[in-house]
Amino acid sequence: MVRYAEPSAVEWVESGGGPLIAVPETVLPFWAGADGDETASDYDRACEIDGFVGLLPVGDSAALVLGDEPASTTYLPDQGIFVRWCAADSEAELLARVPDALATAAWGHEVRWNVPGTVVLFDSAWPGRETERTEHLRVTLEPGAYAVRAAQVQPGPEIWLGLIELRRLPH
Repeated sequence: MVRYAEPSAVEWVESGGGPLIAVPETVLPFWAGADGDETASDYDRACEIDGFVGLLPVGDSAALVLGDEPASTTYLPDQGIFVRWCAADSEAELLARVPDALATAAWGHEVRWNVPGTVVLFDSAWPGRETERTEHLRVTLEPGAYAVRAAQVQPGPEIWLGLIELRRLPH
């Protein structure tokens, strides 16, 4: 896989062409990825998500599918957002435009995601049991309900990025 920025200020996760998925750590063993004997694998289910985000049942929880395109993605905990690198000449340039992007984002439909805690972001084609063998990112989240919404933003002439905001809902 191509690395756009090394060394990086943040850790980026890329896919082999399909969607990325954030699976709660507690149900990682239940995500089969592209493996399995079923007529539709978990990976196939993830590919069927229409739009920028969607939820899929996994075990007794749900995974967040980052749909649309397989853009390099990171998580910025201070803002509570996944940032998807669609177009920019450098990581520094892209990350510097995140505040402008947040201020001008036209957010899409919101979904409610209940998470038991930490999630792992990785290529949805991989089985959850094998995430240690591939690029992945552990995202520490407080257990509870989150409002999730997404936007595509062009904060500069040659800069495009996707934003997926996770906003903790009150108990």
